[in-house]
Amino acid sequence: MNRRKETTMSAYQDAFDFAATEPELFWKQQAQSISWFRFPETILSNDEHGIERWFADGELNTAYLALDYHVDNGRGDQTALIYDSPVTGKKARYSYRVLRDQVAKTAGMLASLGVEKGDRVVIYMPMIPEAAMAMLACARLGAIHSVVFGGFAPSELAVRIEDAEPKVVLTASCGVEVSKVIPYKPLVDQAVMDSRWKPDSVVVFQRKECLADLNQARDIDWVTLFNRSAPHDCVPVKATDPLYILYTSGTTGKPKGVVRDNGGHAVAMKYSMESIYNVKPGEVYWAASDIGWVVGHSYIVYAPLIHGCTTIMYEGKPVKTPDPAAFWRVCEEYGVSILFSAPTAFRAIKKEDPEGALLTAFPMKKLRTIFMAGERLDPPTLEWVETKTQRPVVDHWWQTETGWAIAGNPLGLETFDLKPGSATKAIPGYQVEVLNELGEQQAMNEQGYIAIKRPLPPSCLPTVWRNHDRFESGYLSQFPGYYVSGDGGYIDEDGYLFVMGRIDDVINVAGHRLSTGEMEEVVGAHEAVAECAVIGIHDDLKGQLPLGLVVLKDGYVSENGAIEAELLQQVRAKIGAVACFKRALIVDRLPKTRSGKILRRVIRQIADGEQYVVPSTIDDPSSLNEIEKALY
Repeated sequence: MNRRKETTMSAYQDAFDFAATEPELFWKQQAQSISWFRFPETILSNDEHGIERWFADGELNTAYLALDYHVDNGRGDQTALIYDSPVTGKKARYSYRVLRDQVAKTAGMLASLGVEKGDRVVIYMPMIPEAAMAMLACARLGAIHSVVFGGFAPSELAVRIEDAEPKVVLTASCGVEVSKVIPYKPLVDQAVMDSRWKPDSVVVFQRKECLADLNQARDIDWVTLFNRSAPHDCVPVKATDPLYILYTSGTTGKPKGVVRDNGGHAVAMKYSMESIYNVKPGEVYWAASDIGWVVGHSYIVYAPLIHGCTTIMYEGKPVKTPDPAAFWRVCEEYGVSILFSAPTAFRAIKKEDPEGALLTAFPMKKLRTIFMAGERLDPPTLEWVETKTQRPVVDHWWQTETGWAIAGNPLGLETFDLKPGSATKAIPGYQVEVLNELGEQQAMNEQGYIAIKRPLPPSCLPTVWRNHDRFESGYLSQFPGYYVSGDGGYIDEDGYLFVMGRIDDVINVAGHRLSTGEMEEVVGAHEAVAECAVIGIHDDLKGQLPLGLVVLKDGYVSENGAIEAELLQQVRAKIGAVACFKRALIVDRLPKTRSGKILRRVIRQIADGEQYVVPSTIDDPSSLNEIEKALY
C-alpha cells in the first residue's frame, strides 16, 4: 500500500531533538498530561546505583489514573472494558464507574488479607475481567503485582513465587482453551509445595467450566471474600515505587524480574497513546495479546485506561475460535479503531484463509491502523495484511524491559513512508545507535548491536528484582553509557531502523556474518509459504550453515521437493551463493512460545544434537518432536 508523508518532517524531528537535548524539560511537559497527587519537582535524578530515575519526588496512584480520574471528570458511564470470550461464549461490558467500584472492592479484599503498600501479589489467571481487576487492585493499594501466564508449569510458577515472595496468590479454577480446559488449582498447589516461599493465602475465582477443590488452609473463595470486603481508596505511592514485576526468560535459565515503576510508566503510557498510536479518549483500542506478557500489561490494562479509551479483553485465538475471521469479527462488533497484535497471529490467519475471503463479511469501518510487535514483521506478512484489509500496518519494536515502543511510526506526530522490514524511526526519548563490538558507532547500513544511549526514557526498567548486579551485567556493562538491547540490526541513510533479530541469530558462514532474518525475508516471500524460520547449524567446514524450516499455506503441497528447490534458488538469487542456503525442510508447525515467538535457540540445539530444555513458555511441546522427526 503506497503511503505519502502527510505532514512536514518538523513535528517528529522537533520532538525527537527536544527529548534528546533537553530530556528533563521534555518529560516534565509530558508529565503534566497526567494527574499527580504531588507533581514532581525533581524530574531526572540518579539512585544509589547511579541509575537514572524519573520524577523521584512525585506522588500518584496508577489505578486512580486508570479509573477514578475518569469517573471524577465525567467519563464514568463510558465503557472502560469489554470482555469477549469465544471459548466460553461469554461477553460483558464494564463502565469506568463499575470497573472502579469492582477494583476498589478487590483492593479491599486484598487488604483484608493483610496486603499493604510494597507487598507482592502473584496473579496466575486466564484472560477474564477479574485478572485485570486484580492488577488494578494491587496498583490501588500500592502493592506490587507479578502476573504469571496462566497454565505455566508448576516449576516455573514456583521459581517466580520464590523470587517475588508474594503475600497472596490470586488464581482461577481453570483456563479454557480451544479444545480443552486446564485446571489451574493443582498447578498452583504443586508450585506452592515446591517453592521455599509460602504465600499466606491463595484466592481462587471459581469458573463453572471446572470447579477447584479448596482443601488447603490457605485457600479462599474469591467471590465469598469479595462480597464481604469493603471498598479501598487509592494509596499514594512515589513515582519510583514499583508497580509490577514481570518475569522474562534469562540466558542463565533463571527468569529475570523486570521492575516497572509507577510514575515513569504512567507518563510513558499516556505519551505513547498520543504520539505513537494516535488514538483519542473514548475510542476502542484492542491489543490482542495476553496479560501474561508486557503487551497485555501496557496495552490491554494500563495505557488504554489511563488515556480514557475502551479496551478489550479477548479470551480466544486468531484462528479456531471459531475460524480465521475472529479478529475481524471483534473489530467489527465493537468498533475497534486501533488493532495491535503479533505478526504470528496474522500468519496463522493467512495460513487458514490465504485469500482473505472471510474478511469481506466485516467492513470494520472504524478500524484505522493495525500495529504489530513482539517479533520481526516479515515483509510478506506485512504485504498480505495491508492488501487484504486495506489498512496501513505499523511495525514497531520494543521489549519487556522498556514497556513501550523504542522505534515505530509515530502517527500522532507525523506519518512516515513505509519501508518493509523496518520499524521506522526511534521514538522521541530514545537515542538508538548501532555499535560494533568495540562500542563504536557503525556506518549507515552496517549491521551491529542495537543500543540505546542513556538516560533511558521513563518506563524503562531501573533494575532486576532482587538482583541489581544482573541488571548491570546483562544490560549496561557491555557498552558503558548505553543500554544493550540484545538485538542486532542497522540504521539506513534515512534514519530508519531495521531490527534483524537477536544477536544470536547472526550466523557466521565461512567468515561471512549473515542475518538469518534477511534469509527468512526471502523465504517468506514465496507464494506458498505461510511462515518460516532460518537458523544456523554447526558445520565442520564452514562453521555454520543456514537451515530453513517452512510451514506451507493451506492448499499447497510440495511435489518431489519442488517448493524446497524454489526456495534454495530464491535465496541464492536474492542474497547470493555466499549464503550457502542448501537445505529447506517443510514442517507442519514451528515451535513457539505462547506469545508467538519462534523458539530458534531450541531448534538450533536440536539440529546440532545438543541437550536442550523444553522452555516453560512453549505453546505446544509436541511441536519439538515434529522438528526432531523432520531433521532426523
